[in-house]
Amino acid sequence: MNKLVLLFLFCLHSVIQAQVFTFTVDGQNHRVLMDDNYLIETVFMKIDGAFVLSRGGYFTNTADGIDLAFEFNSNYALDGLTSISFTLNNTWNKISQADQELEGKWLMAGRVKAEGEQRRNLTDSRKTLKFLLDGYFQWTAFDIESMRFIGSGGGTYSAQNREYIETLDYFSRDNRKVGKVLPFEFLLNDDDWYHKGLNSKGKAMHEIWRRRIQS
Repeated sequence: MNKLVLLFLFCLHSVIQAQVFTFTVDGQNHRVLMDDNYLIETVFMKIDGAFVLSRGGYFTNTADGIDLAFEFNSNYALDGLTSISFTLNNTWNKISQADQELEGKWLMAGRVKAEGEQRRNLTDSRKTLKFLLDGYFQWTAFDIESMRFIGSGGGTYSAQNREYIETLDYFSRDNRKVGKVLPFEFLLNDDDWYHKGLNSKGKAMHEIWRRRIQS
């Protein structure tokens, strides 16, 4: 059992609630985003935000804690893990901020082009998930059938008056983007989130995200 697995084996101390936690081990920040049925743990270097790993998926409650089935595991090629059982740790630091608009789990559903909307098939195994919770966000691209991890980035966000702002704490594809602030316009239309602005490369984008229903 490797060291990172051991970090998940803890002592249950409270009812599981939607919260964001952090703890640091050997200069690495561990950030945990956890709502009522989904959890992501991401590890990045404290000194410069360099990405180390990320893994997450849906969980079920057990008598001793929770069982987590990974939808993605960036370390899969090294550890082969597709699931894990663990309990909450009362030494984790809660860093949750106030609730904001857009909280929840969203799937990339398409883009708005000059010729109109181009929608994705959300039942495909290849997915891009954005998880927003208590002032923190993470997007992750992955394939649930192969456990292939494609990329991820995350940090803090604010959403008000149709302005959505991300600040990157880590980015698996380019560590030089850490600290970058990305402002966007947003519009909610039922379960669709229209997301418009410039991406981390400075290119124009107009994305459509769809609120995720567990599947």
